[in-house]
Amino acid sequence: MERNLVAADYFVFIIYFIIVAGYGYWIYRRRKTREHDSKAFFLAEGSLTWWAIGASLIASNISAEQFIGMSGEGYFLGIAVSAYEWIAAFSLIIIAIWFIPVYLKNKIYTMPQFLQTRYNEAVALIMAVFWLFLYVFVNLTSILYLGAVAINGLVGGQHLHTIMIGLAIFALIISLGGMKVIGYTDVIQVAVLIVGGLATTYLALTIVGDNFGVGHDAVAGFKVLMQNAPEHFHMIIPKPTAASSQNDIDKYLTFPGFASYLAGIWIINLNYWGCNQYITQRALGADLQTARTGILFAGFLKLLMPVIVMLPGIAAFVLHQSGHLQMAGGTKDSAYSSILGFLPSGLKGLSIAALTAAIVASLAGKVNSISTIFTLDVYKKYFGKDKDERSLVITGRVTVFIAMILAILFTWQDLLHIGGTGGFTYIQKYTGFISPGVFAMFLLGMFWKRTTGPAAVAGVITGFVMSVFFNELAPKYLGHETFLYTSYYSSSDKAYEIPFHICMGLAFAFTMLMMILISLAGPRVNPKAFALDRSMFRLKPATLALVLVIFLIIGALYVRFW
Repeated sequence: MERNLVAADYFVFIIYFIIVAGYGYWIYRRRKTREHDSKAFFLAEGSLTWWAIGASLIASNISAEQFIGMSGEGYFLGIAVSAYEWIAAFSLIIIAIWFIPVYLKNKIYTMPQFLQTRYNEAVALIMAVFWLFLYVFVNLTSILYLGAVAINGLVGGQHLHTIMIGLAIFALIISLGGMKVIGYTDVIQVAVLIVGGLATTYLALTIVGDNFGVGHDAVAGFKVLMQNAPEHFHMIIPKPTAASSQNDIDKYLTFPGFASYLAGIWIINLNYWGCNQYITQRALGADLQTARTGILFAGFLKLLMPVIVMLPGIAAFVLHQSGHLQMAGGTKDSAYSSILGFLPSGLKGLSIAALTAAIVASLAGKVNSISTIFTLDVYKKYFGKDKDERSLVITGRVTVFIAMILAILFTWQDLLHIGGTGGFTYIQKYTGFISPGVFAMFLLGMFWKRTTGPAAVAGVITGFVMSVFFNELAPKYLGHETFLYTSYYSSSDKAYEIPFHICMGLAFAFTMLMMILISLAGPRVNPKAFALDRSMFRLKPATLALVLVIFLIIGALYVRFW
């Protein structure tokens, strides 16, 4: 495997950079008449088409976390990890039909604004500060660090800090132009991501075919994967028994089979896609039909993502098991970079461009969300009530710059120990502790008129406390098996653990119970409850057809690989 880049690789990457930067500048110049309009800067209000919204959602979602982390889980678990993507497609349908109408009807532009409108200012401020810390010190840092490490490994391993600064500058070039520039450049980023990702997958399958003597054929290579790793092509991981190996137990801890579909994976996806400023911001400036179509378009693209980010991991597993591949880093997270080492000149540059596109789009989207929350929900409300539109846009740009500088400082020497924890695990660990409380607060706030402000505060606290309890303390103090859960010994942590998805489901159940009980002590209809009517949720025939097609495709995939 050759890991050094040649002139053709550099040429492909430079062309990619020029196209994205040039297109972004052209978009910026076109909107310069609204340069100091804060809603245009933060939301691209009314200017993103459905395809730009859908592409931007995917570009912001797919990063090195997916390319490296999900490919690694493909190596370890197999196709079961695709559930994150395919349940996301289901979740996007739910968001498009039921969540987005509530946001748009009530003119919600930020998630803290939703909390203030529905509950009170205290809840909004608490969560605004929390989201800022989470986005800067968990999401932004991990995207930057994991992305720099991934690309550094592909180009020889000697340029980590240079790559880190390069990614940050590239993202700043895009994000300082505002959401419209981000949204439309994301269309190119997604195109590069998909073309480069599919090229990598195609080459990986043909490499399998070559090494197993079935010819330079991707379809034949895929059949080899199914024949040589049949356990990697089942969506449901069986519950361990007394006869199960430690490897089987570790797989179940990572993705607890059918139990995951009853618990955590829905909370993860609905919270991420429906209650997350970083994601929903793309659709909040559009009209309802455009927003819905864009979100459903993103759902279609999610169906494709396992082919790009998961299949190379299974290919790496089969090649490694047969002795045809030496893992570059010796762990599952090195699966994707190990496969890229096989690629010929030019295609390696395209694959690095695809990985860079995913990283830069995520960085740009994240800093824009940080800037939006700080400027509109903190600065404007508490420090700049009389500031004009120009001042708000300048504040937003300064916030973008400061957030990126902080991310660089905290990742320069890995002060947060992201490398030791693992980027994928790091993000899941810290966002997962708060997800049950946040999702319960949004869900009840939207659709149960009795939910109160005190219940929202109690819900966030309960969700966090229950998440910590079930993840860290329950097996030790309540035992390894109760009527609520079964814990298993983890070879990586050297302790008994409850599967993460089940912990999240339990925390969510207790949070909902707490919020309902507190709200029952309040008025039958909270004065701040949203006014809902059935017309908000009606679908046009074309939209309904899109929904049905996504359902049919996912159903067929589950029937085939159950």
